[in-house]
Amino acid sequence: MKFRFFILLFFFSSVFICAQQQIDSTLFNKAKGTAIADSLNTAKQDTSAQKKSDIDAIIYTSGSDSLVFRVDQRKLEIYGNGELKYKKTELKSANIAVDFNLNQIQASGVVDTSDTAKVKIKGTPVMSEAGEIYEGNKLTYNFKTQRGLISGAKNKADGGIYGGDKVKKIAPNAYFIKDGTYTTCEADTSHYFFYSKEMKVVMNEQIIARWIWLYIGGVPLPIPLPFGVFPNQSGRRSGIIAPAYGQSAAWGQYFSHLGYFWAINDYMDANITGNIYFRGGYSLESYMRYVKRYDLNGDVNLGYTHLSGQAKNWRIALHHNQTLTPTSRIDANLSFISSFDYITNTGFGRNDILGNQTVTSSASYYKNWDESGNTLTLGYQRTQSFLGAKSTTDEVLPSVYFTKSQAYPFRPKGSLSDQRNSKWYQDIYYTYSGRLENRRHSDDSTSKTNPGIQHLISVNASPKLGYFSVTPFLSYTENWYDKLLEINEVRSEKDSKYSLVRKEINKLSAVRFFSLGVGASTNLYGIVQPRALGIEAIRHVIRPTLSYTYTPDFSRSVWGYYGTYLDSNGVQQKYNKYENSIFGGAPSTESQSIGLSISNNIEMKTMKDPSDTTSEAKKIQILSFQLSSAYNLAAGVQKRLSNLALSYHTQISDILGLSGSSNYSFYDFDYSKGYESNRFLASRDGGGLMRLLNFNLSAQISLSAEKFKASGKKQPSASDNAQKSYSSVNRNVRSELTGQYNDESPDYTIPWDLSLNINYSMDKSNPERQTSSTNMGGNLNFNLTPSLKMSMTSNYDFKTHQLVYPEIRIFKDLHCWEMNFTWNPVGTYSGYRFEIRIKASQLRDIKLERSYGQYSGR
Repeated sequence: MKFRFFILLFFFSSVFICAQQQIDSTLFNKAKGTAIADSLNTAKQDTSAQKKSDIDAIIYTSGSDSLVFRVDQRKLEIYGNGELKYKKTELKSANIAVDFNLNQIQASGVVDTSDTAKVKIKGTPVMSEAGEIYEGNKLTYNFKTQRGLISGAKNKADGGIYGGDKVKKIAPNAYFIKDGTYTTCEADTSHYFFYSKEMKVVMNEQIIARWIWLYIGGVPLPIPLPFGVFPNQSGRRSGIIAPAYGQSAAWGQYFSHLGYFWAINDYMDANITGNIYFRGGYSLESYMRYVKRYDLNGDVNLGYTHLSGQAKNWRIALHHNQTLTPTSRIDANLSFISSFDYITNTGFGRNDILGNQTVTSSASYYKNWDESGNTLTLGYQRTQSFLGAKSTTDEVLPSVYFTKSQAYPFRPKGSLSDQRNSKWYQDIYYTYSGRLENRRHSDDSTSKTNPGIQHLISVNASPKLGYFSVTPFLSYTENWYDKLLEINEVRSEKDSKYSLVRKEINKLSAVRFFSLGVGASTNLYGIVQPRALGIEAIRHVIRPTLSYTYTPDFSRSVWGYYGTYLDSNGVQQKYNKYENSIFGGAPSTESQSIGLSISNNIEMKTMKDPSDTTSEAKKIQILSFQLSSAYNLAAGVQKRLSNLALSYHTQISDILGLSGSSNYSFYDFDYSKGYESNRFLASRDGGGLMRLLNFNLSAQISLSAEKFKASGKKQPSASDNAQKSYSSVNRNVRSELTGQYNDESPDYTIPWDLSLNINYSMDKSNPERQTSSTNMGGNLNFNLTPSLKMSMTSNYDFKTHQLVYPEIRIFKDLHCWEMNFTWNPVGTYSGYRFEIRIKASQLRDIKLERSYGQYSGR
């Protein structure tokens, strides 16, 4: 024992301490000055030659108890929390033994003597190799062949956990497992697992097994699978998309979303799926997406349906966004369908069901010049509407829009604006915008185009006169057209029957009109400083604006924009030659309008918390409202005073928001004629100053547990943070598993939240036919337990007393499983879907599902 102790001390000091516990196998060869015979070699060896070990790298070792070198046997033994590192292999175990003759490692745990109630093994081997982790009760590994055997193994790879009674490594990336299990559940006792007597694992590829039993809660399902291939690779992978089963009253039983997913490369993937209907018919859909970070992204969707009793339908959709340069980009969102039946048959969800029957498309190229501030936009717009059996299409192609930023022609180049020192004319500036559009309208039988070019020039100034800001302005518009309207009256020579003939004449022409005016505004301030109840000050800002605008009568013959014809009574009537043109014609009446608007803004500033040095004062908007009206001096016998418009808005923290508007008329209503008269309401006894025409009020309420916590400055506890972290991970996993339903992931970290939107509108423009409507939309989410969440969404019409598309959803987090239930109880789109499935992305098609109504097979 003393000899062994001195040998151990010698090697420990000369090798481990000086070389940081490095062990080279050649030390064993040189210990006696002669070569050590290798039992695996033939008997006839050259004893003068040294043994060349298969250990070709440094081995790093450590142990909390002892390290024993048996030089004569070429063995190393490590006791007590041993660690060993060799190349890319790391091993931790209570006991480790290295045999340099056989190039072999053996590791095992020890009995835990701290718990006398039951036998428990601690310090079991844990080996990691090239990023893969292997655990078991006992491990044997050969450095030379890189083969090994693990007893009672439990290993992890890319979200999957596999193990067995014995795991034998037969190649650097392949294993055989006896009595193997596979699961994605990380609980100490797996909630589910697949069992097979024979299993093969190919790292970063797949797990192959035959005669597989699925165990749920430790209980096996009665029928096994003859074979199975489980993906064992992270990231996107090509493969078959499992179908969903459904039943429809129109098409009977069917399979949907059967197809194939193709992971083309790191930047692109695609899939093709199909639906097969047992009563006749099928549908196909292909979806390809692509992305290159910071440069471009997009997707292409193609669809085709051929259903029994319906015409063939198709859809083409393209989304593309690309940054060409820091100042230019392309955006496209195009969608074309043959019939709205395509969306009815293939669409799903509230947006498709409650949306209007239109399909919109747009594409644009945008460019701006930083030096000048000018911008250019080239665009395309398309709207396809479906009303019954009729389809109409409105397109704008091409669409060119150019804007020039403010330019000051009388300022010296390079000078900065200083209203106190500059000349008044140096504050004059102008802006320009021009657009070219060609609109096309077509339906099932006709097609019509309507092109035009428009120029808008605005000249403004903003001098300061004491406390007033004065803003004179001139607005000039010029429209170019290729055709105009001509109306002629025709009387038959035989019976003098009167008729009008309307025709469009192809002729290049321009319409020019302008308006000019001046405005003046100032600010009035009122401040109250109570400095009590947490209020530092309340400020009321009033901004009155008085303006005058003049617009000539461009219907006069001198301008040439209006024509005349005689009606059936021989009275001359005017008509606008450009009323059908894309930008319309010139104004037909003179206007000399004096406008008055008063905006009010009431704000409150809170006091700082004296007990908190980091607190800051906050500004809160209490109320914002504006009223405006105008008086037309040139109205003649018509109503000169316009309606009084009132709008208002208030926001109480982020919980309650109120907004509304109303309009009032100063004129009386003529009940005998059924419309508003030219007589002031105040001229009638008991009439009052004005009458209400319409009124709108909207309230938005948003409440949640998180907002109340924030207001109370409650700090989250450790358990709250743990639950939030756990739920965040599950939410991220869930977002990858939305599958064909595109369900949003529930957030279990928010105990409850409520949002309401209440709208009320009333129209009294005709007192004899007053109308009103009230509706409310709401969404309520709350946790029944930390892992069970309920969501309710609906709209309610108070006039018809009906719920509009109510929806109830229940989510349950079952650790490695998840459950969701969606139910639409009433209405045309009633139905339900119940689903329990594994959360792991590679096994998401293993599920139990029941559905009815609109959810069937979707």
